[in-house]
Amino acid sequence: MAEERKRRSSRKSGVDLEMLGLEVGNKPPQALDVEEAVIGALLIEPNCVDEAMEELTPACFYDEKHRMIFQAMTALVNEHTSIDLLTVTQKLKSQGNLELVGGPVVLARLSQKVGAAAHVEYYIRILKQKCIQRELITASYDILKNAYDETVNVDDLIDISQTRIFAAIQNNVKRDVQEIGSVINQAMADIERLQDSDGLSGVPSGFQALDTITLGWQPSDLIILAARPSMGKTAFVLNIARNAAVDYHMPVAFFSLEMPAIQLAKRMMVSETGLSADKIKGGHRLEQYEWIQLESKLKNLSKAPLYIDDTPGLPVMEFRSKVKRLVKQKGVRLVVVDYLQLMQGPADLRGMREQEVAAISRTLKATAKEMNVPIIALSQLSRNAVQRPGSNGRPQLSDLRESGSIEQDADMVIFIHRMDYQGLSDNPDDAGKTKVIIAKHRNGEIADIDMLFRASEVRFVDMSDTLLSQAESGTFSSGMNDDVPFGPPQAFPGDSPEFGGNTDFM
Repeated sequence: MAEERKRRSSRKSGVDLEMLGLEVGNKPPQALDVEEAVIGALLIEPNCVDEAMEELTPACFYDEKHRMIFQAMTALVNEHTSIDLLTVTQKLKSQGNLELVGGPVVLARLSQKVGAAAHVEYYIRILKQKCIQRELITASYDILKNAYDETVNVDDLIDISQTRIFAAIQNNVKRDVQEIGSVINQAMADIERLQDSDGLSGVPSGFQALDTITLGWQPSDLIILAARPSMGKTAFVLNIARNAAVDYHMPVAFFSLEMPAIQLAKRMMVSETGLSADKIKGGHRLEQYEWIQLESKLKNLSKAPLYIDDTPGLPVMEFRSKVKRLVKQKGVRLVVVDYLQLMQGPADLRGMREQEVAAISRTLKATAKEMNVPIIALSQLSRNAVQRPGSNGRPQLSDLRESGSIEQDADMVIFIHRMDYQGLSDNPDDAGKTKVIIAKHRNGEIADIDMLFRASEVRFVDMSDTLLSQAESGTFSSGMNDDVPFGPPQAFPGDSPEFGGNTDFM
């Protein structure tokens, strides 16, 4: 009976490690003598208890009897009761497990391992190592079994596989605490490094008014950029990605779940060249001088370290893996996700939308922190803002769709608010005027920033930008790459081509 119970308990996700070991001709990784030494140390040395409880879980013990004993010890600690031979015996008895572990005789024998306490830290590392090995074996067997199952969707298989492997590692790896002195030394070195960085400690957005408040997008931050549909969210983050990659030569990864890469490229080409959106889309023929303009203006953009992934319905764990690879191989400094609600959460949460979005949000924040890069994730807003009585349509944090955890996990929440687009202003002077609202800023101030959205170029500019006055005076140039003047053959050499008014790229 005891053996059968042991066999049942060693199954995880339908895998019997004992049987699996026999199938492959090996025993599952284990160290029974070390398990005995750790339990013995806990029985005789109270100073070992805190370290063991912090580092170990019942799953770290392969033998079912040892696992029962450790569970009894954990229960005693939670009850603020000291651990010794008598208390553990009584707890096992109350749980009905005393006879299953072999009775008081077994506990007495374990307590006689006098020398174990001196090496308990080393023994704990061994048990954690064996536990990770067993969990990886279990996860691998599950992956192998699902891979042979023709009914399992390939996308689900990839998602499940990544989740299982990540969980096996993450659950057993903990960071040590750091002394304040060493942290201060790191902070001093960072401050010294930033002295020559124009006051920016993060990745520049390219918008002076925004960078003044944020000091750039900070490493490990999750930034949520939210707005109602067609407000220009994608245009805004494309501007940010372009500025970081082209102007500051910082590698940027752009995950587009909504639009194919070629459409994103065409949007950027409109902003970069100043040509009509209709001509870039192919609706009108390009003149010869415009082809020359197109090729010249795109030189810097085509060489920029900007990486686009347009996988639709990207599973969040696949996203995590891709970000890790891009950071390690390409040195990516900024990650953009367009947009959060189109990602797929863990397979076991499908159908529970709020929990799925919460899991996606947590994973984005964990990825930003682990890889030490800022992640900008776009998000949709509910209709509450425009339907709120007596409101000017100004969005609030409670308008974030589908999960309150988005607001909770984010280090910064930014809204794009355009009254003219929502029909809330009849003043023609308000056309394109935009409020970029920093509604949450964990490490800085909140503020409203005035910007202008130039629909014909699919880009935002600072209100104080000299480009605005140039446009009003009729001498506007793209500002992206203005070293070469272009115009039709009969035009004056300094003239710039007229911009189209098409706004389909929003």
